Amino acid sequence: MIAAEQEEKIMRKNVKKIMAAVGMATMLLTGCTEAEKVSQNVSQEADNFNVMRRFAVINTRTDKVEFELIGAFSLDASQYPKISVIVEKDEDTYLKHIIGLNNSTMYVVEDIGGAKVSKYKYEVNYIPDSIVPIEITENK
Repeated sequence: MIAAEQEEKIMRKNVKKIMAAVGMATMLLTGCTEAEKVSQNVSQEADNFNVMRRFAVINTRTDKVEFELIGAFSLDASQYPKISVIVEKDEDTYLKHIIGLNNSTMYVVEDIGGAKVSKYKYEVNYIPDSIVPIEITENK
């Protein structure tokens, strides 16, 4: 008799835990606003190289843009102050740019074109006059 009572008590606890989990999941699923859903979808499209964006690093002391990337790219700021940007140059060809920030710089990412863009086009501009331009050629 005691074993049956203990088993029933354990079963009630498990049912309560399951009901709490279902309630929490329901709240989470219905608690998302439309803006949160749209934000997630836009972020996913951007990470899939379907959104034309501008990435700019700004010197906060001089108010000058020090680095600018325009195109369809995926951005990872999880290792801030190091920002990783991946661009798709051609089909199955990817380039990774790593940008280091410091106390006198900030970055801005701007959506400039929506999702209907060429995912192979991108442009990188170094703005300061002190950078000497170089030309990179590929040997085949």
